[in-house]
Amino acid sequence: MTDLSELDRGAAPGAADPVKVLLHRHRELCERAVDPLEIAAGLEVHGITDRTAARFRHRDVFSLAEELYARVPRDADTAADAPAVPDAQARRGDRRRSVAVLLLPLLPGTLCAAALIALARTHGQTRLYTAAAGVVAVALALRATLRRGPLALTDALASRSATGFWTCLLLAYAVLGDGLLRTAVSGGPDGLPDGTTGGDWPLAPAPLLALTLAVAPATWTAGLFLTHARRKLAASRGLEDFAASVRPVLLGAVALFLGALAALVALSAPLLDAGPVSPAVLALGALLFVARLLTVHGFTHAPRVILMLTALAQVLAPATVFAGRLPGCAALGAPVEILTAAWGPTAVPVLTCGAGALTLLVHASRTLARASAHLRPEQAR
Repeated sequence: MTDLSELDRGAAPGAADPVKVLLHRHRELCERAVDPLEIAAGLEVHGITDRTAARFRHRDVFSLAEELYARVPRDADTAADAPAVPDAQARRGDRRRSVAVLLLPLLPGTLCAAALIALARTHGQTRLYTAAAGVVAVALALRATLRRGPLALTDALASRSATGFWTCLLLAYAVLGDGLLRTAVSGGPDGLPDGTTGGDWPLAPAPLLALTLAVAPATWTAGLFLTHARRKLAASRGLEDFAASVRPVLLGAVALFLGALAALVALSAPLLDAGPVSPAVLALGALLFVARLLTVHGFTHAPRVILMLTALAQVLAPATVFAGRLPGCAALGAPVEILTAAWGPTAVPVLTCGAGALTLLVHASRTLARASAHLRPEQAR
C-alpha cells in the first residue's frame, strides 16, 4: 500500500506539481487503465480517499484520476489514431459467445431435471448407475457454466477460493440431511438411502432441482449487478457517493435472485410429487449467491470461512444426535432434538444458512460498495 505520509510530503503547499509525485508512484496503474474510473478504483486500493485527493488540489478521487489519466501517454492512443478496420468475423464470434453465456446457465437445471426423471423410471442397480451419470453430467455442466460469464473466476481467484468441497457438502445436506436428522431423532436409520423419498432414509431431490435451475437467474442477476455497478461508478463523483448508490443495487440483485429462486422452489416440489420445499433452500441459495458474488470480486476469505462453518454446523447437527446415544452423553444431542421437535429438521439449515447468508450480505454491502471491487482482474494486480 502507498505510504500516505510520503504522499503528503509530495502534496505540500511548496510542491510545484503535487500530482507528479502520485503519477510517478502509480504510473503502471495509469498506463494500464482504459478510463479514469479504473485509476480512481486503483487509487482507492492504495488507500487514497477524497480527503487525500484534496491535498493534491482536487475535490475528490475521481477528478484526481481524470488528471492522471490525461497526463499519462498510453500505447492505446497511437492505436486509436489508426483507421478502424471492421472485422465481421470477430463480431460474429462475440455474438456467439454472448449467446453461449446467455443459454449455458440453463444447462445444469435441464440436465438435473432429466436425471431426476430418469431416476423415477428406474429401479435397482440401474437406478444407481443413473444417479451416478446424472451427478457427473450436472457437475460438468456447472463447471462449464461457472467458467465463463459474470460468475466466472480467474485461475488466481479459483486457487484462492477453495470452496468447492464445502459447497458440495451443503448441497449434499440439502438432499440427505433433513431425512437423516428426522430419522436419527426417531432412533434410526436402519439402512442406507435407497434413492426414494419414502424410504427409511428419505432423499429430497426438489431442493437440488431448484438450486440447479437457479444457476440461470443467478448468472443473469450477477450480470445485471455488474453492469449497473459500472454505470454507477461512471456517474459518481466521489467514493462515498458511489458506495451510497451501489448498495441498493446489491440488495436489489439479491432480492431479485431470491424472488426467482422462490418461484423455482414453488415449481419444483409439485413436479417431483414432493412436499413443499422449506425456506432452507432459499437460505442456502442466498448464501451461495452472495458468496459467489464476493469471490468473483476478489474477496475470497470471508466466503470460504462462512461456507466452511455453515457446512460443519450442519454436519454436526445429526452427529450430536448420534453421539447422544452413547452412555452418559445424552446432553450432547439435546439441543438439536429440542430444536427439531419445535421447528422440524429444516430448522437446522434455515438457521445455519440464514445466519451465513446474512453475515456475507453485511460484508458484501461494505466491500462491494468500494470502487476498487469493480476493477477487472488484470487491473487489480
